[in-house]
Amino acid sequence: MSASTVKHLDPTQVELEISISRDELDAARERAFRQLVRSVKIPGFRPGKAPRKIFEAQYGTEVISEKAMDALVPDAYMRALRENDLEPVDQPQMELLPDEEGQPLRLRATVNVRPEIALHDYIGIELTAPPAVVEESDVDRSLEALQRDSATLVPVDRPIEFGDVATLDYEGRIEGVAFEGGKAENHPTEIAPGRFIPGFTEGIVGMKAGETKEISAAFPSDYSNREFAGKEARFSVTVREVKVPEFPPLDDDFAKRFNPESDLAGLRADLRTRLESSAKSRTRRALTSVLVDRLVAKHEFPLPPSMVERETESIYREAKTYVERAGMTWEDYLKQQDRTDDAVRTEYRNEAERRVKTTLLLEAIAKAEKIEATQRDVETEIASLSRQYGQPPQAIVEMLRPNHGSFVDGIVRSKTLDFLLDRANITETPAGQEATNTPPA
Repeated sequence: MSASTVKHLDPTQVELEISISRDELDAARERAFRQLVRSVKIPGFRPGKAPRKIFEAQYGTEVISEKAMDALVPDAYMRALRENDLEPVDQPQMELLPDEEGQPLRLRATVNVRPEIALHDYIGIELTAPPAVVEESDVDRSLEALQRDSATLVPVDRPIEFGDVATLDYEGRIEGVAFEGGKAENHPTEIAPGRFIPGFTEGIVGMKAGETKEISAAFPSDYSNREFAGKEARFSVTVREVKVPEFPPLDDDFAKRFNPESDLAGLRADLRTRLESSAKSRTRRALTSVLVDRLVAKHEFPLPPSMVERETESIYREAKTYVERAGMTWEDYLKQQDRTDDAVRTEYRNEAERRVKTTLLLEAIAKAEKIEATQRDVETEIASLSRQYGQPPQAIVEMLRPNHGSFVDGIVRSKTLDFLLDRANITETPAGQEATNTPPA
């Protein structure tokens, strides 16, 4: 059986020396030979029946030793981790130490590990929260939104007004050159201030069906696509049709569109319940963010550099992808922000450190409180995702299979945050007074 010793190089890195006895190595080599001999053809012998000396004479001894080590080293390494109660955060650097006559085989594994975290004061964190109040005006706005969504578009023969929906053909040019995204045909457009770029919908007001007009509109100076920012475009616009939305009356018949058993009062009550639920969810998310900030401020411990580097690169890649999807090059984005790539990376590294610290801290609390993701938790979350995406549960399972570990970790993280928030000391502020969740100095 392999044995191990551990040497702490720093708070987040250790060096393991793992000894593997000659008997264990010989047994592993014999198992490796038995597996290899079954997959080769040696004249005069049935598959798997050739003696080891014959096999070694034809294929050499190294192929056996390599396969034996491939099987032996991972098992020995995992046993060493368990023996020393270590939790690695990345793959080890392995080294085979020089062979000494009569001594066991020795391996050296250098690996980054989770730091020791002295947990304290995570129960009863002081928080303040505003009451989740829903006013009648909030219900009115939600009801009006349903009414707008249920509107019927009716053609009209008159000049376009704000609030109409016009079907348009248009093509835009900048300095006489057509640009990507500036052309459309039969495109329904709500004519409202602020739609598209300044001047576009304002120029359409007053046009009638069948009319064509040249309209000038200017891209804002802070437009996301720097190629267009601050430039004026000329659009040739043809109006094909003008429609006006007709809104259904807010009565009991309207309410039955959403619930045949309800009336208008019932619909209003249902909307109020949903708004109150949303308000409570927003408050809970805000409190969770403050709670995490306070937890992080209360605990100091070293962070594994490899975890911070991975998270920094992840944030950096996400940012570049977001910028490119907005139609801007990374170089243009840096110029717009008047920042260097190194400065941005430093900022992202600070955020990465916070994320890594939060992750390690919540995992430590989950371990201390024995918070785990049960099979029921997993099934409940899969059912929720199934409803959200309109996919059968099995399809969700297949989609999550490559990242099942991260999926389970996410459930544990959510349960840990719920555990902490349920045990926080939350004071509700009076209506109209802002909650003060300033972290302690």
